[in-house]
Amino acid sequence: MGRVSEDVRTSRGEAAELPDYAERVLAVAERIPPGRVMTYGDVAEWLGEGGPRQVGRVMALYGGAVPWWRVVRSDGALLPGHELRALAHYREEGTPLREAGRSAQGHLPRLAMARARWDGTPESDGPAGVTPHT
Repeated sequence: MGRVSEDVRTSRGEAAELPDYAERVLAVAERIPPGRVMTYGDVAEWLGEGGPRQVGRVMALYGGAVPWWRVVRSDGALLPGHELRALAHYREEGTPLREAGRSAQGHLPRLAMARARWDGTPESDGPAGVTPHT
């Protein structure tokens, strides 16, 4: 893939090439269809390496250039600090949401994970030719 990150630079000031694992995580994020999501753990399982924290770290460092709002927490809570931006994307894409109760802090909805979660298979609106780790 050979992606470079404008945010990470070498000692000579050139854009640094992303680590292999980061490239793979971002590639999965790019393949998640609009209106669908995968959890950090789903992405790690799909790749067959790492875990939710490693995927979260990659998304925090390099995820700005991909649809970051489609890689989410398993409880469906919106990403702290980015709730309104993510919510705008979810509404635009028709991602299933569960409205918050009146007692919920900030009254922000959560993702309806049972309906929004993508399992990565082509039959579930995924990309053709993408093979998960088996």
